[in-house]
Amino acid sequence: MKNFIQRHTMPTVSLFFCLLAVVLFSPGNSFAKTPDSFADLAEKMAPTVVNIYTTQTIKSPHGRNELLENEFFKRFFQLPDMPQSMPPRELKRTSLGSGVILSKDGYIVTNNHVVENADEINVSFSNNEEYEAKLIGRDAKTDIALIKIEPKHNLQPAEMGDSDKVRVGDWVIAIGNPFGFEQTVTAGIISAKGRFLGGSTYENFLQTDASINPGNSGGPLFDTEGKLVGINTAIYSRSGGNVGLGFAIPVNMVKSVVSQLKATGKVSRGWLGVMIQTVTSELAQQFHMDRPMGALVGEVSKDSPADKAGIKAGDIITRFAGKEISHMNMLPAIVAQTPVGQQVEVELVRNGEKKTVTVTVGKLEEDNEAMADNGVGSLGDDLGLTVQELTPDLAKSMGIDETSGLIITDVEEGSKAEEMGLRRGDIILEVARKPVKTVEELRDILKNMKDKDSVLLLVKRDTHTRYMVLKK
Repeated sequence: MKNFIQRHTMPTVSLFFCLLAVVLFSPGNSFAKTPDSFADLAEKMAPTVVNIYTTQTIKSPHGRNELLENEFFKRFFQLPDMPQSMPPRELKRTSLGSGVILSKDGYIVTNNHVVENADEINVSFSNNEEYEAKLIGRDAKTDIALIKIEPKHNLQPAEMGDSDKVRVGDWVIAIGNPFGFEQTVTAGIISAKGRFLGGSTYENFLQTDASINPGNSGGPLFDTEGKLVGINTAIYSRSGGNVGLGFAIPVNMVKSVVSQLKATGKVSRGWLGVMIQTVTSELAQQFHMDRPMGALVGEVSKDSPADKAGIKAGDIITRFAGKEISHMNMLPAIVAQTPVGQQVEVELVRNGEKKTVTVTVGKLEEDNEAMADNGVGSLGDDLGLTVQELTPDLAKSMGIDETSGLIITDVEEGSKAEEMGLRRGDIILEVARKPVKTVEELRDILKNMKDKDSVLLLVKRDTHTRYMVLKK
């Protein structure tokens, strides 16, 4: 009976979808914008894409051939045992990737991970021309590298687009060298923007469902006008193959990094001088925001650009240089791309009110790396928490800079405090935006919370502060 129903319902369903397709893809419908073919675009952009082959020399610790270490081969092919005290043996490791031509005279952009530690970098074209390339500069934090060849004739460079104008749902094509299959063209759409994978502070990826596989790294993502909107850099996959989750570095970030690599071989980044964290729904409610967005400032470095501009802990940065900060992860990348010394307007929310300040962007030094904190836990009714007043003598004996506040001396295992993420040694500096110095002050504040579900804490751990929401 089940088979009977399936057989007889299929024609009705097919008819429904046929009628739906007629409606959706009729000439006057706004959805009917799928390109008939990407052939013209692929043919036009193919000369701007190159294949990159690198060679790296590595040393085997004992100079032993990997086959000789394989018990299967030793058993069935009677390979002799080799002495362990052989001198190191040099082995050649090759890898492949893709690149995009940026200028007629041979500048090419690719991924840092494609050329990192390479002894030789070779570039090949679809017409079988091959060149040895020179590394101009690379930036591990954004995974961008710039190489240069000396071509025999003028090359066709790609035209830079504007990744800020790319919209989710826009058609894109990728061209590259996946698994060594040269000049492979795939198509898809922009699936999302502003993706953060956790590999670097400055990630702000475009996500696409265009097929991207190993070997596509460093290759282009073009829009339907043939403009470069991204450099393919990563995939998300459990098997190592494409599952429709590819990620590209936005071309606006590429422009900034490449121009500096070309000029100096290295990258200088803008610096604001704040420690930030994600605005969760609980934090948004505490800070009187309509929705969770922006970057919550947990700490401001003394004498930093943010400090000089008047930005304070507890401010929520919602726009930077005219760009909306919809999520905390966006801010470090935008600040980093801002030229050192440039004055920008920063919009923020302070105590529920909007405010605008002007910041002169500083230069990021290695020891001033911006930090971000994503996790905020929650508490129920039982705190499972023991605190002690932090006196100057106690602080000195513990080697703590703070001289006031409440230090957490015990967190009960399995308690809500532990789930929230509080630890022994954390120092509670503020409760409900008010400084707290004594246990009695804390008890009074919690007592007055009868009609509230939660309260905001400012907690210091090691040398950094963060906001946490305490639920009753």
